[in-house]
Amino acid sequence: MIKITLPDGSIREYNSEVTAMDVAKDISEGFARNVISAKFNETTIETSTKLTTDGNLVLFTWRDDEGKIAFRHSTSHVLAQALEELYPGVKLSIGPAIDNGFYYDVDLGDQVISEKDFKTIEDKMLEIARGKHDFKMRSVSKADALAKYKEENNEYKVELIENLEDGTITFCDHDTFTDLCRGGHIPNTGLIKAVKIMSVAGAYWRGDENNKQLTRVYGTSFPKQKELKEYLELLEEAKKRDHRKVGKELGLFTFSQRVGQGLPLWLPKGAALRDRLEQFLKKAQKKAGYEMVVTPHIGQKELYVTSGHYAKYGEDSFQPINTPAEGEEFLLKPMNCPHHCEIYNSEPWSYRDLPIRYAEFGTVYRYEQSGELHGLTRVRGFTQDDAHIFCTPDQLDEEFKKVIDLVLYVFGSLGFENFTAQVSVRDIEKPDKYIGDVENWEKAENAIINAAKDKGLNYIIESGEAAFYGPKLDFMVKDALGRSWQLGTIQVDYNLPERFDLTYKGSDNELHRPVMIHRAPFGSMERFIAILLEHTGGNFPLWLMPEQAIILSISEKYEKYSEKVLNLLENDEIRALADHRNETIGKKIREAEMNKFPYIIIVGEQEERDNTISVRKHGGEDLGAISIEEFSKIIKEEINKTLKPFNG
Repeated sequence: MIKITLPDGSIREYNSEVTAMDVAKDISEGFARNVISAKFNETTIETSTKLTTDGNLVLFTWRDDEGKIAFRHSTSHVLAQALEELYPGVKLSIGPAIDNGFYYDVDLGDQVISEKDFKTIEDKMLEIARGKHDFKMRSVSKADALAKYKEENNEYKVELIENLEDGTITFCDHDTFTDLCRGGHIPNTGLIKAVKIMSVAGAYWRGDENNKQLTRVYGTSFPKQKELKEYLELLEEAKKRDHRKVGKELGLFTFSQRVGQGLPLWLPKGAALRDRLEQFLKKAQKKAGYEMVVTPHIGQKELYVTSGHYAKYGEDSFQPINTPAEGEEFLLKPMNCPHHCEIYNSEPWSYRDLPIRYAEFGTVYRYEQSGELHGLTRVRGFTQDDAHIFCTPDQLDEEFKKVIDLVLYVFGSLGFENFTAQVSVRDIEKPDKYIGDVENWEKAENAIINAAKDKGLNYIIESGEAAFYGPKLDFMVKDALGRSWQLGTIQVDYNLPERFDLTYKGSDNELHRPVMIHRAPFGSMERFIAILLEHTGGNFPLWLMPEQAIILSISEKYEKYSEKVLNLLENDEIRALADHRNETIGKKIREAEMNKFPYIIIVGEQEERDNTISVRKHGGEDLGAISIEEFSKIIKEEINKTLKPFNG
């Protein structure tokens, strides 16, 4: 007999060689019909895998992220089979599941796939899927696996296998198709009821520009046609909200090839938006006891060698800049934390001085491949709302919780209410990925988990997602379209204080190491603004809008009165502008709506006579004729609902 422990803590006993699906059926036949993937002792398995030892079993349905991954990964196999049947001689390379879909990289030789071929590929995939073919895993020796792909002249699979450890290699079979695969599939192809080829693109083998360019076929799949339809409708809405489109319409930022790829240029309205966000956070940080610092955009290479950033990220940094002085090398700053360590090191500290909290809106630079750049979400130069707290070990718990409070305040003020906290810990099976000793890692991980528990956060633990120097708490936010984004991070670090020999004098008059907390509620200004644009569609919270109102005069006769209204509003610290263009009032209103002005003020003969304004909200709600004082009150009350003061 073996004992299977389920996520709810219950334990069930079975004869050996029971499968994951057998356990699902034992729970209920209805539940089993929805099970599509499983994990046993933290390892992804097939639902048909026989369980021969005691262990922990998790069963996934389509509602679970792991279930979707298995579903899309399985569909990528079906796509590969369809491509083999439609394009003779095609060579397969890799085909993973990705967010909301999958792709397969293939070498088509002289053949080409274009958009007109998508329907043919989809039809072939559905034809294969209707066969309800089981996905079956099998093991072969490394030598036999190599022999298979050498015979097929598939250099891509050969290279993959050669880089695997010696021993058995696993393949997945369904229908007449077989592929090199580690596993993790749905029970059979019949569950795939809806597929869509989304696009094709070029992709260098292994992401190396020196390698051959393959054809990457992107797709998505669903267990129901209705869900595919809803997803495509969501994509259309996402296109309307694309931050590149909305940002251009609102005049926030631009890019220039002469300046360089991935280096955004902020236009006046965008610069004002950034400044409001900075001032908002600076005000909260001041209440929380942070001090602002400023550090250079470059640093000596040795600084980042000491911190460990060069060893880990040197290839992704802008390479050393040589100065006229012999042997002198600088890097464009990839991280702010080494600079803040040096500020801390500039004077001696006592335990009575701690915690020390340094904050900076510091611009950093990373060399992203040109094909990976995307608007503001993936750039080469970006500004982090960075801060580093140096505290005693006894202060760590309280300081970490205070940072959580600050992050939650930021999210609440900007309308991000749906989020999950992710405790990102190290992968204990890959110790070479991290620096520092195990004891400090365990202390840091436990501190984060305890803080998340004490603050009542809805959190999950993700192995292998830690930074190389320490674990972290990441906030995974869902936007208005249900998409998940990583926003805000808090990290505990025992390692950089060691590397930079940071100390403070304790109550025992001996020198001790501080603990370092890294935090960035926005993450980066660029990415945060991009996500905020897509979340709101450009309809920011009123306190953040570039202009909170626009004043439209019915004719030239009332321009003087509109200027009077503008001055009164500006004196009341309400951001507004007056539109004096020689256009019809209808056209002005339509354009004001398109440009997302929260309030549209119309003035004419009656408004001037009564010393009032006619007001309508963005979206068409008519507030009628009101006094300027009453309008100012409406604005301030709306702002106060979302922008409450931070209590520290």
